Amino acid sequence: MIELYYHPTPNTWKVAIMLEECGLPYELKLVNIHQSEQFSPEFQKINPNGRVPAIVDVEAPGGPLPIFESGAILLYLAEKSGRFLASTGFDRAVALEWLFWQMSALGPIAGQAHYFRRYAPSGNEHASDRFTKEAARLYGVLDRRLGDVEWLAGEYGIADMACWGWVFYHRMHGQSFEDFPHVGNWFRKMSDRPAVGRAKRIGLDNVSSDMLAVYEQPYYNLADDYGAAATKVR
Repeated sequence: MIELYYHPTPNTWKVAIMLEECGLPYELKLVNIHQSEQFSPEFQKINPNGRVPAIVDVEAPGGPLPIFESGAILLYLAEKSGRFLASTGFDRAVALEWLFWQMSALGPIAGQAHYFRRYAPSGNEHASDRFTKEAARLYGVLDRRLGDVEWLAGEYGIADMACWGWVFYHRMHGQSFEDFPHVGNWFRKMSDRPAVGRAKRIGLDNVSSDMLAVYEQPYYNLADDYGAAATKVR
């Protein structure tokens, strides 16, 4: 049994998708980040960095095993289940390339673009422009890759799961699928997977009513409608 410490965010979606896809039994442990529960002493025993997601493999050899960092969790679950990551060779290396690219590039830059475009006070236009342009460059990298292959590592796997939640918010990063059509096609195709739909629905009783209305719309409209509804986008 896996305990998943969760709040609906791009980084937690990737782990929820993996658990739904590989069929490992899990129990949801909601962490309300709006009430700073991620900083509680109890949670920081599981993740000293005070961020979601985290998991505990209750039945791991040697006793319960806590793991934090979403990329590390994806790798652990792939190896535990034997699914969605090649065990050796070229295909594994490619999958890890794109997983680490998301962790080190797309996620951090997209997150900063989102913040400065929607939440930062006035006077931060330079930062907003800088991160928006860098996000565009990264979306271009992703688009070129997806113009050559159906899935990031050739076959569907943890690299796709890692990227999906961030691309969901592409409008908040100042990007459009019109400029990155291969990314758009990939996003819609992945959104249609039943496991992605199930993962996207869990934990929604822990979000605000306005965001819940967004999540309940058809997948192909979700990100666009959220972007259009944003109250502070430069």
